[in-house]
Amino acid sequence: MSKKVIALIPARSGSKGIKDKNIKQLNGIPLIGWSIKDCKKSKLIKKIIVSTDSKKYEKIAYNFGADKVIIRPKGISEDHSTDYEFIMHAINNINFDYEYIAHIRPTTPVRKKGLLDQAIQIFKKESYTSLRSVHEMSETAYKTFEIKEKKLHPLKTINQSFEILNNPRQVFPKTYMANGLIDIYRKSYILKKKKLFGSRVRAFITPHTFEIDSLEDFNIIKKQIR
Repeated sequence: MSKKVIALIPARSGSKGIKDKNIKQLNGIPLIGWSIKDCKKSKLIKKIIVSTDSKKYEKIAYNFGADKVIIRPKGISEDHSTDYEFIMHAINNINFDYEYIAHIRPTTPVRKKGLLDQAIQIFKKESYTSLRSVHEMSETAYKTFEIKEKKLHPLKTINQSFEILNNPRQVFPKTYMANGLIDIYRKSYILKKKKLFGSRVRAFITPHTFEIDSLEDFNIIKKQIR
């Protein structure tokens, strides 16, 4: 079986929070360009593939060095569309021998040099079904709440009183947030199980990494880079 790695970068054009988010300019480079440039620095990624529903995005992706751009149907490029849908569409349209898929999100544009290859090396040496990059949350999720009819409620899965949840965060377990820096899947597992992650997901812990979901997030990263 091939042990080659491809990078798969999703870049649909329909974004409600920030118009054309995936090609929004960050220090003169569109977000999709940042991810392509990071992949080109990798010694382990053999092909850089972009999945998009836009001919405009396709041109930008090729300009920044993508090896292949797959135009996906609008039906799997909506707000409710899943990662599994676009990844399966990509698998069915890639004519290249590979086993590992590095899912690289344009909404996480700032990646420390070497982290992509570090994650890939770890995953290839171990037997996990997938890998997901995470960073430690500044406040443990055990101290979070829901609001129902204006009233605070501890999360049902935590099932603790307000008094206990008011204790210092150090007494609770650490919790981690997925940050979009890199996810890695096995093509053979996806084809066999019809799912991406499986039950054995390798945690790849990174420094705190900003993911852009809003204009506020974008402006924070812009200031950091400056």
